Amino acid sequence: MSVRPRWYRDQQAWRDLQRFMPERLRLTGDTAPAEEYWDWRGHHVHLDRYPLPDAPAKIVLHHGVGTNGRQMSMVAGATLAQRGFETVALDNLGYGLTRVADGAAFGYRDWIQLTTDFLAYESTRDDRPIVLYGLSAGGMLTYHVAARAPRGTLRGIVGTTFLDPRDKNVWRAVSHDTFHATFGTAVFNLVARTPLRGVRYPMSLASKMSALCNNPDALKVFLRDKTSAGSWVSAKFFSEFGSYTPEVEPAAFDICPVLHTQPAEDHWTPLELSQPVTGAITKVPVTTVMLGNAGHYPLEEPGLSQMHDAITEFVTEHTR
Repeated sequence: MSVRPRWYRDQQAWRDLQRFMPERLRLTGDTAPAEEYWDWRGHHVHLDRYPLPDAPAKIVLHHGVGTNGRQMSMVAGATLAQRGFETVALDNLGYGLTRVADGAAFGYRDWIQLTTDFLAYESTRDDRPIVLYGLSAGGMLTYHVAARAPRGTLRGIVGTTFLDPRDKNVWRAVSHDTFHATFGTAVFNLVARTPLRGVRYPMSLASKMSALCNNPDALKVFLRDKTSAGSWVSAKFFSEFGSYTPEVEPAAFDICPVLHTQPAEDHWTPLELSQPVTGAITKVPVTTVMLGNAGHYPLEEPGLSQMHDAITEFVTEHTR
């Protein structure tokens, strides 16, 4: 088994992946983000940062269950930094290069608390407004964090999906197969209530990871990468992810504006799976932008440019 490096500059996986991205998004030694660690409750959380002290706003980037922070820097962080925003992409527990404390059995609730506390940490560094962007499962995480964090923490949230896993139709659609959506889920829920809650299972076997991207060769790179699509997570994580109840339900959500950047060729989480959440939000503005020709992890134009433009306009409008 390969040893997980401390820094992305020493990892090959993301370099292999960016061969499938438009040339303008390919990072070099001169354009890669700065790397740092933030200590949280005994865990060492890896951060990719494009520090711009004079930027008017910050964008915090969060991955999904098949990606990591460096892949967020590649798909969005670097471009948004070039457009004048400070961006920071974090690796949450079990993903990327974050080092989990020995013996820790982390769950989805820990993901939410970690992100909430990270936003508070960023606010102690300076008082610039923050927007939280999430890809895939990271999209609904932005909602869960916004609903939990102190009011005023975020000026807006952006996601490629906003899925409520409590919805059985959604859970079946995102699961690998009927077995994992039913019997497998029951097993995870049972094990999560025992001392074995930290036992890990491949995310690629539980979820429809085969639809992570639409380029089959790029998908192979993702699946080989144990820090992203090839990761294993605990029974506790699966159980909490599928049952988490937000602090504020969508019909009552009045915390900040929402931007939904939906890949048009997403074969994992198409538009209709997010509509029960986004359609129920009526107390704040919700904007949906379709990303043409783009898959779940968008590698394709014009979707990538449309996503960058939409986020730029959204952040500019709501952080003045």
